[in-house]
Amino acid sequence: MPLRALLANVTPRGRLVLGAVALGTLVVLILLMRMASAPSYTTLMTGLDPAQTGRATAALDTKGIGYELQNNGTALAVQKGRTAEARIALAGAGLSGSSAQPGYELLDRQKLGTSNFQQQVNYQRALEGEIAKTVEQVDGVGGASIQLVLPDREAQLFSDESSPATAAVLLSGGSALDPGSVRGVAQLVANSVPGLQTDKVTITDGSGQLLWPTGSGDGASSGGLLAKQAAEARYDAQMSSAIGAMLARTLGPDKAQVQVHADLDANEATREELTYGRRGVALQSKSERETLRGGGAGGGGTAGTGANTPAYAQTGAGGRSDYRRDSADDVFGVDKTVTHTRIAPGSINAQQVSVLLDRSVPASAIPQIRAAVASAAGIDARRGDVLTVGQVAFARPPAAAAPSPVATYGGYLKYVFVAIAALGFLLFVTRQLKRRESETLAATPTWLSEIQAPRTLAELERLEADDHPTQVRPLRTPEQPARLQVEDLVERDPDRVAQQVRAWMAEDDK
Repeated sequence: MPLRALLANVTPRGRLVLGAVALGTLVVLILLMRMASAPSYTTLMTGLDPAQTGRATAALDTKGIGYELQNNGTALAVQKGRTAEARIALAGAGLSGSSAQPGYELLDRQKLGTSNFQQQVNYQRALEGEIAKTVEQVDGVGGASIQLVLPDREAQLFSDESSPATAAVLLSGGSALDPGSVRGVAQLVANSVPGLQTDKVTITDGSGQLLWPTGSGDGASSGGLLAKQAAEARYDAQMSSAIGAMLARTLGPDKAQVQVHADLDANEATREELTYGRRGVALQSKSERETLRGGGAGGGGTAGTGANTPAYAQTGAGGRSDYRRDSADDVFGVDKTVTHTRIAPGSINAQQVSVLLDRSVPASAIPQIRAAVASAAGIDARRGDVLTVGQVAFARPPAAAAPSPVATYGGYLKYVFVAIAALGFLLFVTRQLKRRESETLAATPTWLSEIQAPRTLAELERLEADDHPTQVRPLRTPEQPARLQVEDLVERDPDRVAQQVRAWMAEDDK
């Protein structure tokens, strides 16, 4: 049906409804197009002060990157597809990182006439910002805030009166850190501040839980109760998983359960060993040789010292002598070896391994399983390791309830019902059509012969003009010519139509 003909047959109220529907559809389409074309933003920086916000927006405007201010101007979001370009632009402006604390860029804006106190405060703020940016680069740290308390070196004349430097670190927006990472953050902060010790560093997370120092002793030690428990938990989980995977691959799934409990030494120690050799080592060696050759005086000589001096060695005739003496002196030292060994934390003091097997595992395979587990876990009976292998019947998971017959055949019954309903509808329609075909009209209405042949629009207009030459009627659309002709017949000759209707009623009464 043409639009003009449709509007001609619709009432004024219907036209208003159609107009409202068309207007609402147009508004909905416009809103959908705007929502689809609107850019999505992702938060890039949080905790900004007004000075940083102005610099950041200026840097993004220079690069033509769309942005959106959030949280009353303290957070900056950029277009999701241009995050990398925004980071580069902000890094070029000296705003890299999400830390709200400024770094050494504070020292670039020093003014003439700045007092010593202001310089000290700016240096402390810059140092805090640089340390925060460094800590944020640690894997697992989402954000960091650093607060330093530095002693006044000029106001304290004596070293024994000076107060130590302290640091407070707040980690937020990241995943849980292991004790090793927390210890590394504490060491990083301590080494970045002159005179700061690791036991003077306090690290907490976003929930207020104390992460450093750990244990009841010195915070700088590598032990601590929490570190020991975390190390033992990791070792137990890794060893249980490794042994369980080996048994599952060998015996099948749900055939073995493994539990490992290890006692680890989390303390760092130093060991010295002294070993003595079986033979001494010569420290000094001294040898001496003495020889004397000469002739001695014979008996019966003149009185005097020469005659009274005895001859030490006289050989042969004439009292000649040949004297020789050799001596050696050696000084031996102790052969010893001193060994200095630094023992890293994590050695196993003792461990207990428990293995439970299902009853379905053959008993003949248990010795081989015991030997394999002992080798895989590194069981050492001399240090007190214990391996226990038992066999019990594992609990079976509850079997799923069998579906009821109604639930099983319900899906098929609905299709059967639909098929029966469709077949019944077809049979009913076919029966009605056959009944209508067998029916015959008692008499053909007189007015039916007048509407058998369609009339043209010009004939209808001329007919209307002949009946009412002074009345102008609206032109009707010839979409239903039979109905229009019947209506015209009723208007032109109502008596004949009433007579025909009475005849039909009389036939029905018979």
